[in-house]
Amino acid sequence: MDACPFLEIDGPAPSDWVLLCDHARNWVPPDVAGGDLGLPPEDMARHIAYDPGAEGVTRVLAAELNAPAVMATFSRLVIDPNRAEDDPTLLMRLYDGSIIPGNRHADATERQRRIAAWHRPYHDAVTAMLAARPEAMLVSIHSFTRQLRGRAPRPWHIGVLYSDDTRLARPLLDVLNGEPDLCIGDNLPYSGHLPGDTMDRHGVQPGRPHVLIELRNDLISTPETQAAWGVRLAHLLRAAHQQMEETRP
Repeated sequence: MDACPFLEIDGPAPSDWVLLCDHARNWVPPDVAGGDLGLPPEDMARHIAYDPGAEGVTRVLAAELNAPAVMATFSRLVIDPNRAEDDPTLLMRLYDGSIIPGNRHADATERQRRIAAWHRPYHDAVTAMLAARPEAMLVSIHSFTRQLRGRAPRPWHIGVLYSDDTRLARPLLDVLNGEPDLCIGDNLPYSGHLPGDTMDRHGVQPGRPHVLIELRNDLISTPETQAAWGVRLAHLLRAAHQQMEETRP
């Protein structure tokens, strides 16, 4: 595995879209807690380490939309790129019932080292890609687990997350609500309002139309289902974009 904190998919500039995948992979750099954070492989394969299926969907969606993308190459347990640098959950010590041994004793110096080595370069890459495409809409692809330990099952197939800016989220929800086979989460399974997270930093603060899409990870567990959802999302996003254009003042 290359030690670069991010992977880019090339695409046109200007472009209608820029795609992100904050939690694409579960890789742990060799210089971070022995390269495995002290976790067994079965924990590193869980949603606590990355968003299963999200990278595959992002790749297909990028191809369908002819869009560039930036994807983080490191596990969210190394340092979470979808959190502000001062967020208390930036470096997790306990996650969905699993203790993270390699993070238990990580001090402020180690936290800053990981921010400088992994977190900031990823966001610098996102900033640079967006700067070259000032009119592009921003779409971030994530996945979520069907059930957290000790919690009720989550019924949603897909969630649309947003904060105050609903220019893209609301049309996308309208389009999705016309899909009879889907259970839609409106700011579920999480709220899209998280100050300092990726969408706040690159969408809300600069005033760029954006949306975060969460797919339930059991629905995108194979290359075939990832491809199908990538194609389907491309169609849905184009329809949402068309609705935006038709209702623009």
